[in-house]
This record gives sequence, structure tokens and C-alpha cells, in this order.
Amino acid sequence: MSHSNATRINNFYILGFPGLLAENEGPVSALLFLIYAFIVAGNILIITIVSLERSLHKPTYLIFCHLAFTDLVYGTVILPKIISKYWFDNGLISYYGCFTQMYFVHFLGATHSFILMVMALDRFVAICAPFHYPRFITNTTITALCAISWFVPIAWMVGVVCHALTLLYCGPNEIQLCYCDHITITRLACESARAVQIVAFILAMISLLLPLAFIFFSYVFIIVAVVKMSSSDGRTKALSTCTPQLFITCLYYMPRCFVYLANNVGFTFSDPVRIIVIMMYSVLPAAVNPVIYCFKTKEIKETLKKRLNKRKATSILTV
Repeated sequence: MSHSNATRINNFYILGFPGLLAENEGPVSALLFLIYAFIVAGNILIITIVSLERSLHKPTYLIFCHLAFTDLVYGTVILPKIISKYWFDNGLISYYGCFTQMYFVHFLGATHSFILMVMALDRFVAICAPFHYPRFITNTTITALCAISWFVPIAWMVGVVCHALTLLYCGPNEIQLCYCDHITITRLACESARAVQIVAFILAMISLLLPLAFIFFSYVFIIVAVVKMSSSDGRTKALSTCTPQLFITCLYYMPRCFVYLANNVGFTFSDPVRIIVIMMYSVLPAAVNPVIYCFKTKEIKETLKKRLNKRKATSILTV
């Protein structure tokens, strides 16, 4: 089909979970709403606690704030539209609205990945070079590194989305997913999208695998350093500080890398399985991370207990 004879579509339609029975739409949308409410409440709680508690104004917790903010925005970009699709039968999204959503999905994903690399650097210096930690890892340093993590993907992802916009979309406009992502949208093009997909895949792998490689080698050195510690208390303390980061990192990277590689080596899933897997790695980490921050991080857990006890004491005195 030539570009001159084709008409560009004006809208896309988000199908959500294809094959979902009408009687299951209510429970599924309610579950998505609860997940979104948990993402909003949990991540705002983390940001608020760290902001208000002076004892938490430390590099590690500043990184947690940046991760919590990316999770909060990511959930807000993805979930409200699919919830409205099931609640109000409103799966329609404008042409440019879809590409805008695509931009933020991939921009926030890349940003989160780079911030996880900053978190690995923080732990690496803290455990492998503890005497140099106060000099090299300061609030100013972490703020600058996190700012770079936000800044680097901005133009990068604009290029990816603009490249996808050069394709002609003139026919099918149904999105077999709960949101607009690059792979799903470019497959709807009325012309070959292979070159666009290859460029996007290379950039996606850089934003995933470059930080992941740094994180992997950082934790190899961390484990070696922990094993060499003579004090069992020191080993326990070091491992306890790394556990939350490892949970967060595994939740983020493992399913993403699997899906990206599967899509590009020809391994295919059925649509329902593919969509469930993508939604799990898209929204579950954002909902689970606040729990990890609160219950696996001693200082945040103690701060929460202290503030809850203070509120109880205040309410008793008021009564």
C-alpha cells in the first residue's frame, strides 16, 4: 500500500485482556484499581516519610525516593486508562495520546533502570570501600547521579517514539495489550517496521543491560567483600542492607529481559499469557517495592513505628 493512497488512523482502541468474560471484567478492573491505589498510597508514603524524617536524609533513602516517584508516575501512566476501559467501556485513545503514553512508559522504564544502577553504586562503595563512602557518596552526589538518570533517557526516548511515528498506521487499530508500548504499536503499521523495531530493541537493551551488567558485577564484588568479613555481625548487617536492593532489582529486570529477548528471537506466547506477564512486570514491582522499603529496611521500619506510636500517644492524651 502506498503512502499516497492510505489514510492514517485517528485513534487506537485498547483491548486490555482479550477473551476476558464479561462477568470477570468487574473483578479484574477492581483488582487493577486496588493495585493502583496501593501504588499511589505506598509510594507517596515512602516519599513523605523520607522527606519529613531528617534521620533519613541520606543517599540511600534519596535513591528510594527517586525509585518510588518513578513507580508512582509509571502506575499513573498505565493503569487509569485500562481501568476506565472496563468501568466506562472507554478503551479509545487518540493517535498522539497513544504515542505520548508510549513515550512515558519507555522513558520511565529507562530512568528506573539507571536509578537502580545508582543504587548498586551506593551499596558497592558502602560495603567495598566503607572508609571512602562519606567522601564519595553524599546527598549532592546522589542527587546529581539521579538527575542524570532522569535526563539521559529524555531525548533518547523522543527519538524512539518519533522513529515509530514515521511509520504509516492505516488499518488495524486494536491494541492487544493494556497500554500503548512500542512493540505492540509498531506491529500495527501498514508497512515493514523491522528497522524501527531493531533500533528500539538495541536502545532498550542498552538501557536494560548496561545498568544490569554494572549491578551484576557490583554485587559480585559485594558478595566477595561480605564473605571476607571476619565479623559475623558485619556480614549480617551488610547482607541486610543489600537484601531490599536485590529484591527490587530482580523484580524489575528478570521478567523484562525475558520478554524482550523472547520477542526478538522468535519465541511467542499466546496473547493472554503475554499480556498477563507484561502487566505483572509492569505494575507488581511498583506495588511491592513500598512493602520492601518498609519491612526490609530497618531505619524506615523504625521511623514508621516511632511515628505510629507518637500518634497513638497523642490520641490517648486527647481522649
